[in-house]
Amino acid sequence: MIKQPKGTSFKAGTTLVGEFEWDPRFVQKLNGRLEEAQRYVDSEVLRLSEPYIPFQTGMLRTSGITATEIGSGFVTYNTPYARNMYYGKVMVDPVTGAAGFLTKDGWRSRKGVRKVVSNREYQYHGAPMRGAFWFERMKADHKEDILRGLKKLLGVG
Repeated sequence: MIKQPKGTSFKAGTTLVGEFEWDPRFVQKLNGRLEEAQRYVDSEVLRLSEPYIPFQTGMLRTSGITATEIGSGFVTYNTPYARNMYYGKVMVDPVTGAAGFLTKDGWRSRKGVRKVVSNREYQYHGAPMRGAFWFERMKADHKEDILRGLKKLLGVG
């Protein structure tokens, strides 16, 4: 609230300019709480997404834990197939239409071939819980839980 000094008057259309000087201790405290809040959100996203992430060997899930810098605001899953798994479409050789071929050493693809997105969807182990778009599905189920925990952490509402 701006108090009008005695003996002055404000006219319609007058622009008031004010300065605020923040107490540096307040800024440090606020920044510390915001950093703590971001760490909480990042950790909860990783934790609550786990049951939704496609799982065969555990590498995809583990990559989220190791590739994410908690508090950065970015949760990262870092495997060569993470993007394909997230969007749920099988990548295939543009010539053969095959995702790969089985050898005595496991599944392989032709060397030097850049695969293309097919219209085939992955069949996930543990579906329907585990599968494509795991973040969006987790968020639909747990957004309010994260917000409630965040409010508690910050002492709000």
